[in-house]
Amino acid sequence: MKLFTLWSTLMATQPTTPMFAKIDVNGNNTHPLYRILKQSAPGILGSEAIKWNFTKFLINRNGKVIGRYAPATPPEVIASDIEKLL
Repeated sequence: MKLFTLWSTLMATQPTTPMFAKIDVNGNNTHPLYRILKQSAPGILGSEAIKWNFTKFLINRNGKVIGRYAPATPPEVIASDIEKLL
């Protein structure tokens, strides 16, 4: 019964603001977050453009961009970099 009560409460208090929204990551309307990420960690040959979905950025606890990873970079490669920050 407690689980049902918790579920009912959560369903009654859903957020009214959008959780996700489409944003631009390149071009004149680049979202400010992506503008900072791309400037802090340029891609290959200094390019700031996001060339494909799933480009990944690693950010430390203080908000500093530590790395940028290509879409094809497997999670196993990033895991060791994440562990260094823990």
